[in-house]
Amino acid sequence: MKKKQEIITFKVDEDLLKVIKDVPNRSEFIRGAIMTALGSVCPLCNGSGNLTPNQKSHWDDFAVEHAVKKCDDCHERFLVCQMHSE
Repeated sequence: MKKKQEIITFKVDEDLLKVIKDVPNRSEFIRGAIMTALGSVCPLCNGSGNLTPNQKSHWDDFAVEHAVKKCDDCHERFLVCQMHSE
């Protein structure tokens, strides 16, 4: 049995339209891009870029024994448990 599909529309500016206009299957491309982006969303802020006061409080408790470090190779930031790094 086929799952019911919903149609979602959204506006794009002229520059984005020029870029995706010639993509052979825009719908499939956009679905894939959305699924990829959702797989990379911050688990704390859920992609908002901001923590609620309660999330900040939990983060502060977590940060007592954890640190944000920068990788020497790829230069990306990552979490390190300070309990096991010494």
